[in-house]
Amino acid sequence: MSRIGKLPIQIPAGVKIDISEDNTVTVKGPKGTLSEQVKGGIQIKEENGILTLTRPSESKPHKAMHGLYRALVNNLVVGVTDGFSKTLEMVGTGYRAQVQGDTLTINIGFSHPVVMKAPENIQFETPVPTKIVVKGINKQQVGNLAADIRKLRKPEPYLGKGIKYENEKIRRKEGKSGK
Repeated sequence: MSRIGKLPIQIPAGVKIDISEDNTVTVKGPKGTLSEQVKGGIQIKEENGILTLTRPSESKPHKAMHGLYRALVNNLVVGVTDGFSKTLEMVGTGYRAQVQGDTLTINIGFSHPVVMKAPENIQFETPVPTKIVVKGINKQQVGNLAADIRKLRKPEPYLGKGIKYENEKIRRKEGKSGK
């Protein structure tokens, strides 16, 4: 828990960090602006391009909060500099997706196409019709939206059809024996 919290956060060039009185960290970078309120008595200091978080005591809840908020603040810094992305693959006959502007249209065997509109700061890409890339600066938003897309048609264990993450391994089951 506390091993993550002790690590310093390097602030890259072009990133501006504001720490307000109520412990809200606002990070501005080339890709946008993100903010997070740090609670639990965790103190934040910025010195010479390095951000450090310290906890008030060695109690277990403080150790847990220390690691959590260090990871969240680090995700803010990474998000405004590099961004985050999740890739989904569709396996199945006739399964395809296409992007028009900020709208994703998915055909996954239903009687109707599923249409999703991208929230603010999120972009969809389809490099090939069977792949969907969800990109954005907020790691939580990207992960939740990718999970919602996967939830539309989860991969099934017999034929492996459905929507899965790019590096996800599907546990396959053997079908009926044909006697």
